[in-house]
Amino acid sequence: MNSLVLVVAGLCIFALAYRFYGAFLAAKVLTLRDERATPAHRHRDGVDFHPTNRWVLFGHHFAAIAGAGPLIGPVLAAQYGFLPGALWILIGAVLAGGVHDFVILFASIRHEGLSLAHIVRSRIGRVSATATSIAILFIIIVALAGLASAVVNALAKNPTVPGDIGSPWGTFAILISVPAALLTGAYMYRIRPGKIGEASAIGVLIVVLGVVLGHPFQMSQYGHLLSLSPTTLKIVLPVYGFIASVLPVWLLLCPRDYLSSYMKIGVIGLLALGIFVVHPPLLMPAVTQYTHGGPVLPGPVWPFVCITIMCGAISGFHALVASGTTPKMLNKESDALPLGYGAMLVEGFVGLLAVVAACALIPNDYFAINANVAKFPYFAQLGMHSQTLIELTKQVGETNLVGRTGGAVTLAVGMAKIFSALPGMKNLMAYWYHFAIMFEALFILTTVDTGTRVARFILQEAVEGLRPKKAAPSKAGRWTLNIVCGVIVSVAWGYLLFNNDIATIWPMFGVANQLLAAIALAVGTTIILHSSKKKIYALVTLVPFLFIFVTTMTAGVQSAITFYHAPVNGMINSTLTVIMLLLTVIITVDAARSWIVNLRTPAAPEEEVESAEEMAVVQPEVVS
Repeated sequence: MNSLVLVVAGLCIFALAYRFYGAFLAAKVLTLRDERATPAHRHRDGVDFHPTNRWVLFGHHFAAIAGAGPLIGPVLAAQYGFLPGALWILIGAVLAGGVHDFVILFASIRHEGLSLAHIVRSRIGRVSATATSIAILFIIIVALAGLASAVVNALAKNPTVPGDIGSPWGTFAILISVPAALLTGAYMYRIRPGKIGEASAIGVLIVVLGVVLGHPFQMSQYGHLLSLSPTTLKIVLPVYGFIASVLPVWLLLCPRDYLSSYMKIGVIGLLALGIFVVHPPLLMPAVTQYTHGGPVLPGPVWPFVCITIMCGAISGFHALVASGTTPKMLNKESDALPLGYGAMLVEGFVGLLAVVAACALIPNDYFAINANVAKFPYFAQLGMHSQTLIELTKQVGETNLVGRTGGAVTLAVGMAKIFSALPGMKNLMAYWYHFAIMFEALFILTTVDTGTRVARFILQEAVEGLRPKKAAPSKAGRWTLNIVCGVIVSVAWGYLLFNNDIATIWPMFGVANQLLAAIALAVGTTIILHSSKKKIYALVTLVPFLFIFVTTMTAGVQSAITFYHAPVNGMINSTLTVIMLLLTVIITVDAARSWIVNLRTPAAPEEEVESAEEMAVVQPEVVS
């Protein structure tokens, strides 16, 4: 099949979904109202609450939600063929993921920009709120340690391999993005407020220079300075996460993610252009013989394709961003449509391009790269032998690609092949390969800094909740509490990263992430039943909730059984997975109870009666 058919079909589906289904959600289901002041205006403090230009905030939001999921998940799921992954991305992003993100963002801005756990407490009850808080913190800490581990593996030198220097080029480019973000934030908020174009040009120029100059820096006499060991990176990354979680959001986090989004969208746009020009055929069959499990993923196509492809279709982690940093910076309610629903569709398109990049490789080469080294004899027994992998290895400037599991290398090779097929790019495949590796690392790091901040919010709200007669969020930045909670969160996931414990619990991340999505959809159903004039509109979240709940519970039970019989850390993995399943069941039962009560209650004319402060018209001002 020609890849162009899949890409064009995806673009058409996403465009129609945004124009019609997204508009329906905004106008009929959620009834967005620009005359109602958002939390960013009502609680403006210059630290967390800050009205932000729609496109700057889109850059931050997209960079925060678009971690490794839409890139790595589709590559791994290519084991089943290109069709299962592509269908799940197209259907999931439109009917589940986009709705999930949009509804939770709406719920947060109507609850003073507070977190998902706070919304659960006010709409469902304390028991569910406690269960949600435990589940969220568990998922964030595991996710941050796992994502940071991927960055360490991509950048650090391997001390057991003679001559390995790691990736000073990638480290240099990522390091340069930090001062670029600081300068951009200071320029658009302090030096020349509101001059977004000028600030963007300066920041993007510095980021591009970081990428371009990274290679000569690596080859220079100073390259060894950024040839970092795994231990060093495992200390540096949590420290960076802590700093990003406590600094004012406008100074580092938002501008850094905003600048990173230029690279993300630029590279994805270039990849789309490459597919349009080269239109490589999809060499992977629509459905392979591994629908019951294979050398890359041991589980069957259902439910594991829905667990493996998280961010590209639906991801519970998005609910943390949609009820974390973004609602505190939303300038007006109508901005929630492009941010909540639109950004998810863009991420779905990213996932679709990742499917193409992986499936454009010769199947034997794909399996040779992704098959676990321990299972490689099984791969050989299948009668499959790599066909062009030796040549590919030379072209990308590596010494070995066999058994490089995890999906990152496969995606980088696939992207490099497409880019090098463009006119004038034939001899630049090694450059494109290493650029793609660095590009994936940036994707991950923007999730690390935002995730640490969101976890700090949740922990901070829990501490503040212990106070009697807790008031609405204060306008003053509680720096002491900010720092203490930031340290606790960073140390927690840094401990897992430093001690390699993430290898023990990483298999649970996919299940835990989708269980959080099920929790968020259950909350969304409750919100719509409470606030919408027509209760039938709750079906927009209830239907995807039922599918995600059944799918993820099935995958969770299967995984728990598999973990239990594992020879190493099996009991730990199995126990933690069962705990996540039980927390989800508790929240679901509690939410269902509230649904029944609501459906039995006669409909009120309109539940929300806003105060003069809540309905204050947002004054026209320069936001950034």
